Amino acid sequence: MDFANLIQTIAIYAIPVVFAITVHEAAHGYVARYFGDNTAWSLGRVTLNPFKHIDPVGTIVMPLVLYIATSGTFLFGYAKPVPVQFGNLRNPKQHMVWVALAGPGANFIQALLWGALFYFAAAGGISERFVLEMCRAGMLVNVVMCVFNLFPLPPLDGGRILVGLLPWRQANMVSRVEPWGFFIVMGLVLTGVISSLWMQPLMSLTYEALQALLSPLAFLLR
Repeated sequence: MDFANLIQTIAIYAIPVVFAITVHEAAHGYVARYFGDNTAWSLGRVTLNPFKHIDPVGTIVMPLVLYIATSGTFLFGYAKPVPVQFGNLRNPKQHMVWVALAGPGANFIQALLWGALFYFAAAGGISERFVLEMCRAGMLVNVVMCVFNLFPLPPLDGGRILVGLLPWRQANMVSRVEPWGFFIVMGLVLTGVISSLWMQPLMSLTYEALQALLSPLAFLLR
């Protein structure tokens, strides 16, 4: 792999990735606190300080190793999950859904903001490739995080949303999967199931939604 290209790619993606992870995790903690659980707040995790959310192995080492080993064809990583005591929420089953949605929702909003920044930069005559590529990277990173985390299997956010929406009996059955959820998700990722049946279709829909929301801005800045 071209070392210069690797450094350039890291430079382009570094800021979007840090923001995507930080705001995602902080959003979980903020919404949990709003609905009655102060666990993340008391531990200093409701913050925009990225060092509180970055996991050295999952956020830095693993993605870099996978990027180099697969020539950029496969990436996977994770941040320190924000601790939430769902039993402390005023209405645990209902509020669990909102706490889980907060992370992907924050990523969707960030993707929208990166898209708006791209249009403003282009309209302002900024032709610097680094800036424009960073905006595209910001959209991609956040769309990937949003869609991936919505996969309906615990411990991903989509799994917690599913548990919150299902009747108690079915919700209890789904929640029992959580101890093995990470390994199941990894298996589905490595076999390409999540990519082909979940990521690609939902990412296309998400980009279409972003394009529709950004189209008035694009029209005004022409």
